[in-house]
Amino acid sequence: MRGRSITIVAIGALALDGILLLLAGLQTHRTSLVVIGGGCLVAGVLVWLYWRRHRRLIQELKQERAALGREAEELRRMLHGESS
Repeated sequence: MRGRSITIVAIGALALDGILLLLAGLQTHRTSLVVIGGGCLVAGVLVWLYWRRHRRLIQELKQERAALGREAEELRRMLHGESS
């Protein structure tokens, strides 16, 4: 839960900064602010995409770990069945 909150705050801050810098740059006709604002927006999107990828990979690891545990339990049962 904590990691999710930090990520959401980071995405929100980058999006807000990006929008405000972009608007300020368009209002004052300063290209540098528009570029920086666009960069903040792109960074926010990248954080979101990598966060989704990370969550998917963690879920896959949990599934693989559970499958490995089931396989280990099956091997234990087979070994105890043979030794009895």
